[in-house]
Amino acid sequence: MREFIVEADGGSRGNPGPAGYGSVVRDAASGQTLAERAEYIGVATNNVAEYRGLLAGLRAAHELDPDATVHVRMDSKLVVEQMSGRWKIKHPAMKPLAAEAATVFPPDRVTYEWIPRERNKHADRLANEAMDAGARGERWTPSASRAELDATASSSIVPEPSGPPGDATAGAARARAALADVRAARTVAAAGTSTPGTSAPGTAAPGKAAPGTAAPGASAPGTAAPGASAPAASAPENLAPSGGAVPSSRTASSADADSSDGAAAPAPADAGRAGAATAETSAQGWSSAPDLGAPATFVLLRHGETPLTPQKRFSGSGGTDPALSDIGREQAERVAEALARRGTIQHIVASPLARTRETAGIVAARLGLEVTVEDGLRETDFGAWEGLTFAEVRERHPDDLNAWLASPQVAPTGGGESFADTAVRIAATRDKLTAAYAGRTVLLVTHVTPIKTLIQLALGAPSEALFRMELSAASLSVVAYYADGNASVRLFNDTSHLR
Repeated sequence: MREFIVEADGGSRGNPGPAGYGSVVRDAASGQTLAERAEYIGVATNNVAEYRGLLAGLRAAHELDPDATVHVRMDSKLVVEQMSGRWKIKHPAMKPLAAEAATVFPPDRVTYEWIPRERNKHADRLANEAMDAGARGERWTPSASRAELDATASSSIVPEPSGPPGDATAGAARARAALADVRAARTVAAAGTSTPGTSAPGTAAPGKAAPGTAAPGASAPGTAAPGASAPAASAPENLAPSGGAVPSSRTASSADADSSDGAAAPAPADAGRAGAATAETSAQGWSSAPDLGAPATFVLLRHGETPLTPQKRFSGSGGTDPALSDIGREQAERVAEALARRGTIQHIVASPLARTRETAGIVAARLGLEVTVEDGLRETDFGAWEGLTFAEVRERHPDDLNAWLASPQVAPTGGGESFADTAVRIAATRDKLTAAYAGRTVLLVTHVTPIKTLIQLALGAPSEALFRMELSAASLSVVAYYADGNASVRLFNDTSHLR
């Protein structure tokens, strides 16, 4: 089943006044723009224009694939809350529009999310183009539109994370937006023109904030093969003798925080000490490191996308246990091919949740291996937050959320699992698996929190380092564990096999 993202907006220069709307339909997997709609609608209010934009976007998505699922993103809190059924619709001009929008797709195949205006630039610019055209007595035409290029050009700063710390969907969103950047750049180059500036066409709609500047950062992750040391320039551990102990770093380099499908877990001091290298052990000199033999090498694979992943919803071990989406299964197949080419995996161990077992099964079938299920690799239980977006949690449980963000000891609302408890569980599971697979290369198919916790413990880094990691769906990371308790992080968030 295909998945679309519909972004819609509308504006009125006077409220009521000359009004127009804009809508964009994107492919949820690639971020590619599939359809644009815009129209000048005469005199109307902002809200009526926004509803008209929503309706046009849904219709455009239905034309592309009537069997698809749709995730609508708008900066109109009113429309999002009303269409989600949480607010009543009282305005007589909006009732028929909302009723019609609700019939385009079955309600169970459409979800709604509020986003800030700076993340809705493309639709906003389409609406302004339509109003500009109306002011000239003309109709908006796709061939004359520069909305996508203008929106891309104005997005030159990496946005702050919009979801919970450790939530990984922001990473996927930034990667998808990066593809849009490349597409826009190629279009500009082909046209022989320079990239347009940041000003939106026409005048901003009254009562609406001017579009901000936010955009994806998209540096490519490393591409070292799992089970092999990273290139010499990338990390000091390559100076160690073959098979030698590798001191753990006490600091972590900074990277963008990411956002959903499981949050990164700050590890408490006890978990960090359990089987991890101590400061004294890490202080060994390179030349005095003994030959400890081949390490236990864990190739860490985050499962492929589920229907909840692009929607930025909490998805831990206490929710609906979703299976992979079609995109997630394709990602798993690409991972399987990449690992088959490298030929280093000897065993496969997976979390018991459906998305990880399905990912592991696809890889195992390609490699001709069996899958062992390990309960300790499961994702954090997010309690009453399961299935909710970060914004929904903030709205419904603001005090609980603030406490949870402030301390790894605090569990989510409704008796979920704290980050501290998760870290203790992951440390114990690591020790169990390193003992069982000494000298072997093992694929661990697991989730955002377990992988980031394993990386944080291997580095001996402070807990806040987890908030500076980005982990994409179906990405690969590698950690090698030596007999003396030291660890070497050899790869992190490699997604080269997905390109």
